[in-house]
Amino acid sequence: MNNQRWLSLNFFAFFFTWGIFLPYWTGWLTNDKGLSVSAASIIMGAGMIARSLSTLLFFPLLTRLFPLGRLMQILAIASLVSAALYIPANSYALLFAITVLFSFIYPNILPAMESGATVLMQTDRIHYGKSRSFGSLGYTVALLIVGAATALWQEQAILWLMMAGLLFMAITQSAISPAPLSIKPEPKNKRSKDAVRELLKSKAFLTVLSVSILLQGAHAAYYNYGFIYLQDIGVNSFYIGIILNVAIVFEIIFFAKADTWFDRWSVSSMFLLAGIGSTLRWILIFLFPSVWVFIFSQVLHTLSFGVAHFAFIRYIFKKLDPLHIPAAQGMYAAVAMSLSVALLTFIGGFLYEISPGLSFLGMIAFSFPAVVLVIVTRKKFSY
Repeated sequence: MNNQRWLSLNFFAFFFTWGIFLPYWTGWLTNDKGLSVSAASIIMGAGMIARSLSTLLFFPLLTRLFPLGRLMQILAIASLVSAALYIPANSYALLFAITVLFSFIYPNILPAMESGATVLMQTDRIHYGKSRSFGSLGYTVALLIVGAATALWQEQAILWLMMAGLLFMAITQSAISPAPLSIKPEPKNKRSKDAVRELLKSKAFLTVLSVSILLQGAHAAYYNYGFIYLQDIGVNSFYIGIILNVAIVFEIIFFAKADTWFDRWSVSSMFLLAGIGSTLRWILIFLFPSVWVFIFSQVLHTLSFGVAHFAFIRYIFKKLDPLHIPAAQGMYAAVAMSLSVALLTFIGGFLYEISPGLSFLGMIAFSFPAVVLVIVTRKKFSY
């Protein structure tokens, strides 16, 4: 199996599970375990805090102990074992503790995989967008399967599908990883050992990371309450899976063509486009509580998530030393993809109980400042 295919398969396997955990886990807690939206939000928010601390502190340590390929194998197996603890759990305390444990382990696979992709971009010139589109495909397959399964067997099917997905991922990770990911990188000098500290001294990197934090955090309401929101406006569970897939279909198209479409775009221009698309997306859902408007807003996921994510990957690929990439990915996963989402999950949960649409409108408190930050800094740091 060549490196491009290996990466594509593993992106597919991980995002299949991500397509179950991210949009459906809050719904599983509320429907199958009987928790209120605010109680489930506290559990998910705590899990995201654990995820952010883990990817910020634990992940960089692991990359110094294990090659990226071996690390992904270990994390896949550990995720499967920790998820199995959900099977007998029924109390709030147990669900809280297991979610924190699972969130401490499982999400580290994502920065490991993204770091591996970036390394392969530099060593083997693989096409990131091409392989990442298979991740989006895995996500969309998961949404369709969960939508059909919950329509037939209710929300209890979500946990079993997650277990099956984690087992599939553990099997795919057992394949021999590419040679560049089988070697533990050795620092060239003493200073390179503390990559996080060096990155924190870079004002340009901190600016790019800050924009990413704002744009990715703004997805909190969609990730945690999109499934419940569609239930509340009367959409059948089977059709919810199809509706959520609209975003991913466009995401697949985007990642498959992103290397070509945005070849001449600057990182700042991509961030600006993402911020405008994100702000428009959440305003539309708030102003028009309709399934048709929600479906239309799904198209904007290509901008709010896809373009923002691709911009960050482009920046670290072009600007950072390979030894700094795992630290940068860990910081991105910890703060942009976890901590910021956790913060707005807590806030969004309480806003949702006041008014579902208000939860989505609250997301522009992050997306609009991202637009302003890009406009103010793009010339200063030339990104």
